[in-house]
Amino acid sequence: MSEEIESHLFAIRTTGGQEKVVMRLLEAKANANKVHIQSVMLVENLKGYVVIEALSPNDAFMAVDGVRHIRGQLRGELAFGDIEGYLVKKSTISQLEVDNVIEITGGPFKGMKATITRIDAEKEEATVVLLDAAYQLPVTVDANYLKLSNGA
Repeated sequence: MSEEIESHLFAIRTTGGQEKVVMRLLEAKANANKVHIQSVMLVENLKGYVVIEALSPNDAFMAVDGVRHIRGQLRGELAFGDIEGYLVKKSTISQLEVDNVIEITGGPFKGMKATITRIDAEKEEATVVLLDAAYQLPVTVDANYLKLSNGA
């Protein structure tokens, strides 16, 4: 019979650009059993913050106390839903459909707009027809180089 332990997420404000340093310092503290935190997360699109998982606000406060580059802690705690979108990487291909107008963001056709004619979800590729080309030339492009266009 395992008892589920309720942990909490806290956003810690850091000096800009020092998020990885702070994460490593907190990780080292936790590994040395000096603090009681479950995890430290670096959330990619959240500049100037790291997220720590702890059993209580007191544990979170004790973990960050005295650590360089920490500028404070946001009041309250984060709900898992607040950071879930950052943790689960959505496949680019899952957001695309045939006949979508897209912009190519990398490779030899960078900056060009195209229409999707076929999607290969397994290979994470899409076959597109360039809109700016003199004739219709189907081109297969890695889905990571595609983004939905804001209009043709």
